[in-house]
Amino acid sequence: MNRQAQAVILLLVGGAVLRASLTGQYLNYVKPSLQPYLIASGALLVVAGIFTLWYELRPGHRHEQEHDHADDGHGHGSGGPRVAWLLLAPVIGLLLVAPPALGSYAAGRSGSALVAKSDFAPLPAGDPVRISMLDYASRAVFDQGVSLGDRRVELTGFAMRGPGGAWLLARMMVSCCAADARPVKIALDGELPDGLAEEQWLRVTGRYTARQIKDSVNGETIPYLEVSEVTLIPAPEEQYES
Repeated sequence: MNRQAQAVILLLVGGAVLRASLTGQYLNYVKPSLQPYLIASGALLVVAGIFTLWYELRPGHRHEQEHDHADDGHGHGSGGPRVAWLLLAPVIGLLLVAPPALGSYAAGRSGSALVAKSDFAPLPAGDPVRISMLDYASRAVFDQGVSLGDRRVELTGFAMRGPGGAWLLARMMVSCCAADARPVKIALDGELPDGLAEEQWLRVTGRYTARQIKDSVNGETIPYLEVSEVTLIPAPEEQYES
């Protein structure tokens, strides 16, 4: 691999990172707060590739190379290891076969994630009040629903089958990126739309119920939500919670 090929790979990798960062595709892999860093790194790679190409193609550069080779007695051009071509693999993946955000397949093979708290702040105003999946699950399990009371809450997630064929509302939670994603699962108690399919995104309104089941993957508690209203929605741009 000569330096011109290296420069082209830098341009392709940087361009792919910029494309993913500016089109929202990056949200399938990392949380939103990392976008500025992705843009900066992609731009840096593009600038490095452009500068390298300019340096290699500038007038007189080939004469300098030939003079250097004559001095050291070798006729070989400078280059890098062939393994560097493997850098094209993620570029091709991003441009041609970009994987979607993690869904019910990944959630069904990972245990439900909960975060224990010692106290819970009062719910914000609103009816229904829109809260995260993790917030509801944590209040339902560790606070026994005390801080939820009889308030109506609105949750957003995708449908999947759970223990005993129960319908669950799930959403992947990330700390940094899709590699550390874990699902938050909430079982749905009540009337659901006919023909409901896994991976279908839902906006669900309901109230706390003390009913619970155990996750068949890791034995973690999955709380129920007493459903009063269900709306089928398209997948949101930000499919992960953080």
